[in-house]
Amino acid sequence: VFFSGFPRMVGLSLFPRLSKLVIVAQSVSCIKGLEHCPLLRELWAVECHLTEISGVGGCLQLQKLYLYDNHIVEISNLHALLQLQVLWLNSNRITEMKGLSSLGDLQELNLADNSIVTIGDSLDQNANLQRLNLSGNKISSFKELTYLSRLDQLRELSLSDTQSSPNPICLLCNYSTHILYHLPHLLRLDGYTVSSKQVKDAAESTVQKKMMYYSMRMRSIQRQLREAQLQLLEKKKTRLQLPADRIRTLSYTHKSVSSTAVWLHTLGTTLISRILGKMAALKERLKRWNFRMEELEHQYQLDLKLLTARKELMVHFLLTELETVGNVRFEEGSPSAPWFTSCHELLLSRFCACDYTRHGVTGLKVHRIIRIQNRALRSRFEDRLHSLLASSDSPFVSQSYKRSLEYLFYVPDPGHAPDKNEILDIPEYGLKSADLYMMQGRERAVPLSSSLSVAERFRIQFEESGWSGQNLGRGPVPFKHGQLIICKVFLGKSVAVRDDVPINPAHFPKVHSVYRSANTGPGATEQSTAPTHSPSSHDECGCSQKQTEWFVFDHELVLPEYFIDFEYITEDQDQLSLLIRSNPHPTPTLDDHMTINILAQDEAVMGMEPALKPRTKMLSLSDKTLLNVAKANILSQITVLNLHGNSLSSLKEISCLTGLRSLTISFNEFTHLDDISYLSNLESVDASFNHVTSLGGVRALPRLQQLDLCCNLLTHPQDEAAILQEQAPALLRLDTRYNPWDKSDSVRMVLLGCLRSLTHLDDVLVSEEEAVAAAALRTTGSRISQACLLDHSRTDCNRPRSLSLLSTAHLMSQVRPSPWELHDLPPDWTSKITALSLDSQGLSCLSGLDRLVNLRWASFNHNKLSCLEGLQCCLKLEELSLDRNRLTSLHGLDQLPCLTRLSVNENQIGSLDGSVLDRLPNLHFLSAEKNSIDRLYGVQRARSLLKLYVGNNAIATSRDIYHLKVQDLAL
Repeated sequence: VFFSGFPRMVGLSLFPRLSKLVIVAQSVSCIKGLEHCPLLRELWAVECHLTEISGVGGCLQLQKLYLYDNHIVEISNLHALLQLQVLWLNSNRITEMKGLSSLGDLQELNLADNSIVTIGDSLDQNANLQRLNLSGNKISSFKELTYLSRLDQLRELSLSDTQSSPNPICLLCNYSTHILYHLPHLLRLDGYTVSSKQVKDAAESTVQKKMMYYSMRMRSIQRQLREAQLQLLEKKKTRLQLPADRIRTLSYTHKSVSSTAVWLHTLGTTLISRILGKMAALKERLKRWNFRMEELEHQYQLDLKLLTARKELMVHFLLTELETVGNVRFEEGSPSAPWFTSCHELLLSRFCACDYTRHGVTGLKVHRIIRIQNRALRSRFEDRLHSLLASSDSPFVSQSYKRSLEYLFYVPDPGHAPDKNEILDIPEYGLKSADLYMMQGRERAVPLSSSLSVAERFRIQFEESGWSGQNLGRGPVPFKHGQLIICKVFLGKSVAVRDDVPINPAHFPKVHSVYRSANTGPGATEQSTAPTHSPSSHDECGCSQKQTEWFVFDHELVLPEYFIDFEYITEDQDQLSLLIRSNPHPTPTLDDHMTINILAQDEAVMGMEPALKPRTKMLSLSDKTLLNVAKANILSQITVLNLHGNSLSSLKEISCLTGLRSLTISFNEFTHLDDISYLSNLESVDASFNHVTSLGGVRALPRLQQLDLCCNLLTHPQDEAAILQEQAPALLRLDTRYNPWDKSDSVRMVLLGCLRSLTHLDDVLVSEEEAVAAAALRTTGSRISQACLLDHSRTDCNRPRSLSLLSTAHLMSQVRPSPWELHDLPPDWTSKITALSLDSQGLSCLSGLDRLVNLRWASFNHNKLSCLEGLQCCLKLEELSLDRNRLTSLHGLDQLPCLTRLSVNENQIGSLDGSVLDRLPNLHFLSAEKNSIDRLYGVQRARSLLKLYVGNNAIATSRDIYHLKVQDLAL
């Protein structure tokens, strides 16, 4: 039926055996009557006026459906067409690819000339798709094309054919290379034959070079991060030295006075009062310095977190460059670059300290300016601008339009943004549309500003609402560090907005943007905690005219060009904090009157009456010495023993003190506490300020309730807690402050998770909520359960094609959904697992892997593994990642003959065992950075090794390089 009057579908009941129906260029607005044609196999309803897909649900034998050149806006009502093989919906008004999941037999899909922007996982269920045409759409992201790599049967793909305009992505660099790498089985691309092996090999080679380049840049950033972390650690040690010295001196005096207080009952009333007064004063001074230590430690953690976040930002930008094949690039600026200077001056010119008077902000420090070069967004911006200028009713001419170009600031509103990484997504995807901002509860426009304080006010309000001035170490400005985007904006025709008119393009016809002064409107009156913008506050600086909010209706007219990381400069009200943070010297100079005053207060307290008499230090003990110190007649009478402030390193002589209940051995030279074992009546031990490195020899202390291990050399909280849990089950109070703990986990939570009897830890009361949380943390994920395997395993046989530096296990967990259905698990489901990603699961052992006989890629990063027993059945394992665990050797890997890539960064490995490497004949990649490796002997036995990374270890001599001479390594 074509070229004739057929305004609606009638009469089909007369053709019950109809197998093919063609309707062309009719006024048909909906499909009707096909329920009478159950044998229909091919339907054409093209160049009509259809607005939706309907009326085809009863044609269960339909194989070909052509609905092009209509007004269809959504793909729907196709779920019953299980035999459909060909579907043409080109030249419609479709914006989303959905509604195709039930078409498992679909072989050809034509969606050209629609308004599709994203692909996503909409075609994952169409595994038999062979021909796909998406020409004439609005796809501009290379990441969207990577989803097509899941279609193993795809042979023909068109994104720019001769009958349609190209997608924006087709105009970008490396477009065909990206497609051919991700779709190696493709035979035709955009009408051209690409089946040649030379073409495929060229694309593969180009991508591999790109990935190698970005891999090395990633390694460089990680190396810079480690170096910066070490510098920050050294800086912290310098800052902590003065408080640490003060705490040690005051603690020594306090404990010396305390040893005298034991015999208070033998002293006079006046002397008792003086002793107690001095102890209270010393305790107060200690409290002040302890608080300062905690504050500086907290500040270090904040600085470390900020440093890590900045390096992760650069990693994110590098990965974005790789994944977009260089069409999004980030150029870090330096003061020598002209654009850097102009951008820096622009930011400073739009910052006014008057806006932050009550916060004590006096200036602005720019840490980094990054220029964003996004070809797709720039092309979209220019195309949209040219279309506006070319329209017949445009008031702009080629010269005057430049007056409407402006640079404005954008800062996300954390109170309304559901995506915490919005500011990181903007350089790649641009600003959101006006409709999306309205869905977030904001105005229906892109919110921008010509003033830093106005752009920042929502973030400032959000930060202040969740901050309390009593929070340790955060200072007076919780919003101190910030990030913003500087955008190039075409304001077009703009008008001022009135308070009674909602900001919506429907209320401003033929207007591109609206503005309002920041001194008026809802934003100024509702934000009580935001910076104030009163006219009087700008009388002196004269910048009130710059306090303007802008709202742009078309997000395509906003181009992000610069990413800025900055910090507010504040007046430090806490002079002591300022002194300690700025003074690099452990001993203050005589010119520093404030330091002299502080130290004088300490000395005055330590010099209070009664004065301490110098005493001779004991180097060893005898029965006579013990009786003299304890002032007892026989050893069995000794219940309290104070050996504080001597040079003792051994206590073997106290093994006979079976009645001993309290022992003080602070300020000695002990490296272990083995000698206090088996003192079954011991209730309190003070071993602070020694050199204890481990509690490994401590045994049988069933009544021990108090243990002070402050200022020792303990490093492994999990090991020490396990010992105390078994040997001192009645422990109530434990002090472990100022030990060089391994901070990979929360030390407090680790200790509380094991020692459930504790009421006080580090002189802080253990809350019930804290104890419950610690117990839950301990019981979660210590072993690999079936639920864990189901959630984190994949069954793919090949690594997904992706421009990613992730390991195969990580990549599969990101791009593939879990394949398991709990109600329909096959009996041999574990044997189908090929990839397993169990990072950060709290695993202490690798049990339960014996049935994973086909496992090829695995990751167990950031767990608590100390050995590798459990992998012996995974003989097909090719890639294994064990970063950030507690491994001390490579034993357990010698039964993995197929292993090609091994990563064991940030463990405690002391050497690269040659006997293990000798049994890994296929190992070509080994990364063992940040361990304790002191030599490279043994690596020569890894005969296939091509890449070796052993940075940040303990290798002390360059002669170890000779062990690599037999290898052809890419170091």
